[in-house]
Amino acid sequence: MKIILGVAGGIAAYKAAELARLLMQESHEVQVVMTKAAEKFVRPLTFAALTGRKVLTNLFAIESAIEHISVAQEHELLVIAPATADLIAKLAHGLADDFLTTLYLAFTGPVLVAPAMNVNMWQHAATRANLDTLRLRGHRIVEPDSGYLACGMTGPGRLADPEAIVEAIGREAHKRRDLAGETVLITAGPTQEPLDPVRYISNRSSGKMGYALAEAAAARGARVILISGPVHLPAPHGVEVVAVRTAVEMRQKVFENLDAADIVIKAAAVADFHLSKVPDHKIKKTAARISLELDPTPDILAELGRKKGGRLLVGFAAETQNLQQEARRKLESKNCDMVVGNLVGVSDSGFESDQNEVILALRTGETIPLPRAPKREVADCIFDQVLRLRLALHAANGN
Repeated sequence: MKIILGVAGGIAAYKAAELARLLMQESHEVQVVMTKAAEKFVRPLTFAALTGRKVLTNLFAIESAIEHISVAQEHELLVIAPATADLIAKLAHGLADDFLTTLYLAFTGPVLVAPAMNVNMWQHAATRANLDTLRLRGHRIVEPDSGYLACGMTGPGRLADPEAIVEAIGREAHKRRDLAGETVLITAGPTQEPLDPVRYISNRSSGKMGYALAEAAAARGARVILISGPVHLPAPHGVEVVAVRTAVEMRQKVFENLDAADIVIKAAAVADFHLSKVPDHKIKKTAARISLELDPTPDILAELGRKKGGRLLVGFAAETQNLQQEARRKLESKNCDMVVGNLVGVSDSGFESDQNEVILALRTGETIPLPRAPKREVADCIFDQVLRLRLALHAANGN
């Protein structure tokens, strides 16, 4: 791969030289970009000798006024190691005051960040929030090791070993194109079922899991069609977003796009009921009790199960109890190839949270638990199993 290696100003910067050597040994092309502070710890000449390329440092001492744009466009992966607390804050908030941070804003490929800092800085709420922001953008964080730090303290914050970073880069390179040529249809978010012109029935789904799946699929080379209920999330880069409101609208758009899809993932929390007849005017509040007649909404997943053909179909099951049993029941009743089950109503996971803890019920009979992790990481784990499942099903069918 063509890799940009960003080096920030911390004592761990000397380890970046070994990382550059290992990447060159793996036959990657490496372009080093250093912050001004990084030059205080390691001379640019060291990296130039290791990579055979001029090291980029000063935004205002370059051959072209748009060199940061061309460098961003010419490379496939941005690795920042070490990433200091200061640099992580700049990345999270979009500050661009040197070559590396400006290049970051112009870079559209996958980003891998390897933090290194004092243990208290690593555990500070501001740093944790900034890292969560980067994770939500789909960036891969290589967690620091624990041990004796240069400041004399002991704890997490030491830059991960260069070999571990190279391994993470290898995984990123492998999954970079493993969905190339595929079209993935994903539904996300809630639906809103009108009660009158100003009120509606809905649920607590934020859409974060579906959007994380869309980001992951796009990063792995797929064409992604994201059919989304009302959410407060930015459109993922490179994804075709189709906005809907009701379950009926979602069903219509799903089947309009089904012919193009190779993989269908139903992550939306579609309302189960809607008002049988929506009044034209706002229902006035009175002292009297009122009753509403609700009809079931279309069962989109069940219909997909009947019409999926050779497509791989993944459903979601949000449950408050008996998670494994309910996920397996849904797998069979809806004719899915995989059902992702998650417990809702627990703190720091599921609806509205940036984290998720799920089980994967597979058509092969396996049930795979995934530990609690950021939803973007869970999304990649789901696609890892989707691809493995497809290979197993093809082998079973003699394809």
